[in-house]
Amino acid sequence: MSITSLALGNVRHKKRSTNLNVMLAKALGQALGLVACLAFPTWVWAQTGNISNTATDAQVEALLRQMTIEEKIGQMTQITMGVFVDNTKKEMVLKPEGLRKAILEYKVGSILNNAQDHAQTVQEWHTIIKTIQDIATKEGRLKVPVLYGVDAIHGATYISNSVLFPQQLGIGCARNRTFAQQMGRITAASTRASGVRWNFAPVLDVARSPLWSRFPETFGESTYLVRELGVANIVAAQGGNVANPTSVAACMKHFLGYSATNSGKDRTTASLSERDMRETFLPPFRAAVRAGAKTVMINSGDLNGIPVHANKRILTDLLRTELGFEGLAVTDWEDIVKLNTRHKVAPTLKEAVLMAIEAGVDMSMVPYDYNFCILMAELVKEGKITETRLDLSVRRILKLKYELGLMTNAYPEPVAMPNLYPKEAEAISLNAAREALVLLKNDNNTLPIPTGKKVLVVGPTADHLPSLHGSWSYTWQGTDVSQYPTSTKSILAAMRLKFGAQNVSYLQGADLKDKEKNTSVELLKAAQTADYMVVCLGEDGYAEIPGNINDLNLPMVQTNLVRTLAETKKPIVLVLAEGRPRVFSAVEPMVKSVVFAPQPGTMGGVAIAELLAGDLNPSGRLSFSYPKHPNDLLTHDARIADVMPESNNLSAPGQVAQYQPLYPFGAGMSYSTFAYGEVKLSKTSLKAADDSVLITVKVTNKSTRAAKHALDLMVSDVYASVIPAYRLHKGFIKQDLMPGETKDYVFTLRAEDLSVVNIENKTVVEPGEFRVFVADKEVRLDVIR
Repeated sequence: MSITSLALGNVRHKKRSTNLNVMLAKALGQALGLVACLAFPTWVWAQTGNISNTATDAQVEALLRQMTIEEKIGQMTQITMGVFVDNTKKEMVLKPEGLRKAILEYKVGSILNNAQDHAQTVQEWHTIIKTIQDIATKEGRLKVPVLYGVDAIHGATYISNSVLFPQQLGIGCARNRTFAQQMGRITAASTRASGVRWNFAPVLDVARSPLWSRFPETFGESTYLVRELGVANIVAAQGGNVANPTSVAACMKHFLGYSATNSGKDRTTASLSERDMRETFLPPFRAAVRAGAKTVMINSGDLNGIPVHANKRILTDLLRTELGFEGLAVTDWEDIVKLNTRHKVAPTLKEAVLMAIEAGVDMSMVPYDYNFCILMAELVKEGKITETRLDLSVRRILKLKYELGLMTNAYPEPVAMPNLYPKEAEAISLNAAREALVLLKNDNNTLPIPTGKKVLVVGPTADHLPSLHGSWSYTWQGTDVSQYPTSTKSILAAMRLKFGAQNVSYLQGADLKDKEKNTSVELLKAAQTADYMVVCLGEDGYAEIPGNINDLNLPMVQTNLVRTLAETKKPIVLVLAEGRPRVFSAVEPMVKSVVFAPQPGTMGGVAIAELLAGDLNPSGRLSFSYPKHPNDLLTHDARIADVMPESNNLSAPGQVAQYQPLYPFGAGMSYSTFAYGEVKLSKTSLKAADDSVLITVKVTNKSTRAAKHALDLMVSDVYASVIPAYRLHKGFIKQDLMPGETKDYVFTLRAEDLSVVNIENKTVVEPGEFRVFVADKEVRLDVIR
């Protein structure tokens, strides 16, 4: 099936039944020692709570036979909690009459979101869940509980005083699968303790445009990295059995091509060839399906002019038939309505509902009214949607409710309460933040700053918590400072503790609304007594459309702070607290050191202070390419023709690839130095089918301090039937190295890792020569038939 035809095909169709069977994935088991299995995540492929349990199937069918058309439609309906709260009150006041209307009159089967657009106490969450489930299970005809879902993206977003982890982009920079697992596990356990059992995470979109407002929610621009970390997160969150009081149903999102937006704006058109779709964007979802992801959320934008919510060939033929996904597919916010109001493919809301259901949507995140219920009932009465089609979706929804244990106990579980605030959460968040930070420049070993030196801290992100957290941080946008725990430390607060308040002075310099807060005279005067200047620039919190920008450059009011302070000739350390790579090339030569802080979360300020003081030896590596210019946005996996120099010969003297970001994918420095041995292959050729090769390189820590060190494995096809990529990321390993210690880094490269989507749009492994890169070393590998 051609994905070009998937994208361009007729969005209307006659329903045809499809036998949806997921082939049980063969458990590969935990890879031992240092061997990194590259074909699929090395530590799991067993399904987590497979959807084929016979006893549960029988229960679902028995319940389904009892349901009326209206009850089935209600199960497919999701309403936001804000509809049921008295917004005139400062405290949380529920409106039980509104809930009864939803659950008893319209039979609504799912509710989402927090009550007041900010974090709630666990007592408030329990009140919400108990009130909802009392109505559903005690007053409803069939006693079917409500399925509640939230966006807990990098921690328990909407639980007061929760510990938040680095955004997914930071987890990608950490190059550590363990953090993806721990974030998934702790977030799931805390969310479950609140009474919520469905989490709309993780994001499996592959970052492409650094303009995109959801860039920080991705694990980065590497398909391999997104796949590995995404699956790690899902398996940990679901815990092998989603009925467990520490687990939730995960949601892989946003299917498909959401991050490939042409404009860089959220919820807009992505123009993608089938080859790009299959090579870059599909693999993380394919892996997540094989790992047992329970639910999927749909791309809010359009693919080649066809809204994905109305594209049956994407949502049914690709997702269900080809990938074998059996779980629940939910829309994003109001996206069926937008087929009519935004995308203009449906002349009426009723036609929009028909399009989406025919395409393969199971549940509509409506989210404000009951028009979906009313119009669905009309469409069934008119014979345009069959009851058999309703059963297909409702079966999936009821199945999930049974699997989550809702049908047995729909209420908050006392046994889950000890997991609300896990004791280890803060320490794990700190370690994740430490490894997420990326040292990008350190001329003359300017960092670390010696003890006792006077430091002037300047900049709009120095004392601003949202810059360290980003979206989904106690509120949707993450910008309400009043919602942050009082114990959370800004960069400035952490530096005062680390260096001593008497050694740290501060001027804001400018704010994040492009306003100057101090004159150049004031800045220069404050700098007179400083030995070092730490300039903290970057972004406020943001999410989705409110985070759209028109210019990737850092605002001039921020870069002017560097220009002014550079007049002093004193060393400037630049800390970039941001969620996407804002361009600062004009002032980069003026600073001695650059630290990238990818929204590192609750403990981010502490980690940054540790790095600046030298208590932390940095180990992060960029999970994306940091551009030098706003119009030069090539990624590491660009087609080689796009990076070829004018001579068309990368081997010629003085010729370099035209992939020239300010900092490339994988960039990242340490306070230690390392020596690399030759790259050794266990064999020089491998067969195109079912073969693998071990790739080993010895790494020595040449410094006198302990370090963590990450290595990436990159490959490139010398010749292929289609233009090969400049580099493809195919592995990463991170290890601890004591002073003087040498360790082997051993990668396993499988033949299928070298596959290409050929001219016929088939994924194949072609014989030929490949270049293999580890650190600054290169070897050649032959693939034979």
